Amino acid sequence: MVTIAQIRDRLAALDIQEQVVDHLAPTAVAMILRMEPAGPAVFFIERAIDDRDPWSGNIGFPGGRVGPGDRDLSHTAERETMEEVGIALAGAERLGRLPDIVGAHLPVRVACFVYFLASVGPVTLNAEVNDAFWVPLAVLADPARQLTAQVDFAGDVIAAPAICLPLAGKAVLWGITYRLVNQFLDIVLADQVREEQ
Repeated sequence: MVTIAQIRDRLAALDIQEQVVDHLAPTAVAMILRMEPAGPAVFFIERAIDDRDPWSGNIGFPGGRVGPGDRDLSHTAERETMEEVGIALAGAERLGRLPDIVGAHLPVRVACFVYFLASVGPVTLNAEVNDAFWVPLAVLADPARQLTAQVDFAGDVIAAPAICLPLAGKAVLWGITYRLVNQFLDIVLADQVREEQ
């Protein structure tokens, strides 16, 4: 499996150009990695059920919309992570940034910053978050976990590509976070064979 040093090098090789599109709300999320005995693991949150939240109940990364006091998009990701799960990323190593993703169903542009934490204390969930957990990168990269799922979005059921997570009772990983995870896997596992999805 890939190492943190390899991830750092592959993200550093990217030429990320910030895209500003007036009609798209800028948002930022944090993909947080830690090392486990079997390799890197990725931190996810399960959003709380809230009829006002278009991502209600979904699996995702901590993050949100740019606030008035945010210095830049990475500060947005770090502030939102502290607010949602109580993890301070100021002392974490920022490994890099993924290319921005534009929402397929909502007018948002999502910047994803990748962090490595050598040690992680307990998380403190706010009202926006129902649960938080780690998933090994090897599990996310397993082609057998890729599927097309029927998911609820804004009251409609749609078919969407997804990853079945190894956690009982959890929704599938789909949408923007699914796209970010697959983008990340394509970048960091570029020298390894990934089966067609």
